[in-house]
Amino acid sequence: MARPQSDIDAGRQQLVELAIALIEERGSSAMTMSEIAARAGMSPASFYRYFESKEALIEAVAAHWFQPKVAIMEEVVSSDLPARRKMFEFFARRFALMQAEWERDPLAFATYAELGSENFELVRSYIDLGDHYLAEIIGEAMAEGHFAGLEIDEALSLINQMVNVYVNIGAMAYLMPKLSTDKLARIIDAVFDGLFATDRGAKAISGLRAA
Repeated sequence: MARPQSDIDAGRQQLVELAIALIEERGSSAMTMSEIAARAGMSPASFYRYFESKEALIEAVAAHWFQPKVAIMEEVVSSDLPARRKMFEFFARRFALMQAEWERDPLAFATYAELGSENFELVRSYIDLGDHYLAEIIGEAMAEGHFAGLEIDEALSLINQMVNVYVNIGAMAYLMPKLSTDKLARIIDAVFDGLFATDRGAKAISGLRAA
C-alpha cells in the first residue's frame, strides 16, 4: 500500500533539511544521495522513494531556498503601492533577506551561489518568475507615465542590468559589504527619473572615440 501523501511530504522535507545542513557544513560537492540517506538513517533504496534523482533533490532544495523570496514578490506585486515604491520594495525586501542570510554565514551563502550556478537550468524558472513579476510592475509604471517610448521587454532588460547586483547572489557574495538599501533606493529613483527611449547625448553618432 502506498504511503499517505502527508508522510511522503514530511519525509521529503526532512531530507531537504538534511541536504541543506550538509551543504552548509561541507559544501555542495559533499551533497550525495548516500550521505543524506545515511544521515536520515535510511537505505539508499528508501531514499529513492522520496527523490528519484539528485536533480529532483536539488530542485526541492532550490524551492525551499526561493520560497520566502517568491512570497515577498507576490506580496509586493499584489500591494496597492505606487509603481516607484513597489519596484523598490520588490528588490529591497529580497535583498534585505539575502543580506541577513549572508551575515549569518557568508560561506554557506557562497555555496548556495555556487550550487545555483552549477544547476542553472534547475533554478531558471525562479528567475523567469521574477522577470514576470517585474514586468507587471513595469507595466504599472508605464501606465503612470514612466519609461516613455520603451517596450516592456526593453525596460525589463535595462532595469535588470541596473539592479543585477541586488538579485544575483553570485555577485552579491563578493560585493555585499558595499551594498545597501539606501544605494538601491537611489538606483530605483535613477531608473524612474531617467529611463526612457530618447537619446540625450551619451550615444555616439559614429562609433566610439576618445574625448
